[in-house]
Amino acid sequence: MNAPHATAAALQVRAPARLHMGFVDLDGSLGRRFGSVGLTLDGLFSTVEVRPSATLEVHGHDAERGHRYALTLCERFGLPPARIDILDAIPSHSGLGSGTQLALAVGSALARFHGVELDSRDVAALLDRGARSGIGIGSFDRGGFIVDAGRGAIDAPPPIVAQVPFPDEWRMVLVFDHACRGLHGAAEKEAFRVLPPYRAGLADRLCRLILMRALPALAERDIDMFGAAINELQHCVGDYFAPAQGGRYTSRTVSRAAEHLADQGAACIGQSSWGPTGFALAATDDDAQAMAASTRERFAHVEGLELRVCAARNQGAQWTELPD
Repeated sequence: MNAPHATAAALQVRAPARLHMGFVDLDGSLGRRFGSVGLTLDGLFSTVEVRPSATLEVHGHDAERGHRYALTLCERFGLPPARIDILDAIPSHSGLGSGTQLALAVGSALARFHGVELDSRDVAALLDRGARSGIGIGSFDRGGFIVDAGRGAIDAPPPIVAQVPFPDEWRMVLVFDHACRGLHGAAEKEAFRVLPPYRAGLADRLCRLILMRALPALAERDIDMFGAAINELQHCVGDYFAPAQGGRYTSRTVSRAAEHLADQGAACIGQSSWGPTGFALAATDDDAQAMAASTRERFAHVEGLELRVCAARNQGAQWTELPD
């Protein structure tokens, strides 16, 4: 390989957060396991800047992990050193894909900065991301509502099999519990090791639910049908993971707030990945803001609770070449 060279004075990438709404096949009887459903979010990003440097430097949010990612890429491809600044970051261990988005942002930015052709799946595989879900990769690439096909015989991140725009006017109310963290690392791996396969017939039901209800509902902008499909998926997945996370939701605070949002008219409620972040779907920004205000008032005494209204993002990461 020819020696890589910088293609810009500096480069910035903003990688969007995502909701992981659930797995459709933890049975794996057809030869593929997991299979994920998720949504790219707007307004929550991990932002990374890369510029020349005499030594490899990483500064900012989660700099230690960012340095590991950068060092792996530099050693694998013989890249020159660079300075990497992580200007802001998706909250870690919150169920919003912070680790994968940081890895993709750092790895893709370094590769592009030095003219090395790597796609996001390559970067994810090199940095040990996408072990069970391809939703973060799909969010980084194109955004929107995403379905991946799970892991098969090939040792590679799950392929994206459906990626469709989410209605611009629909809104998510995100529910944060800053006093709680979702399962991650060794605890997450152990949970997947000890939990049994889905009960017989459940994967069949969930796959049909996504193909015949959720995706058509998006095509026809039918929020009630879409919400009903996601509610059923969330109920099944939440009950399955309950032994590992202490209930259908990791956070009791998020659970109570989500139920209140449902009472206020949310089309669906749920938890992203291992949580603790929850979500509720509303038809318009005005509806979402009213639901969030009511919930803030109802739980004003609860420490650590935050609600944020957020649109979906129907595009992937944002790239910007920066001047000296």
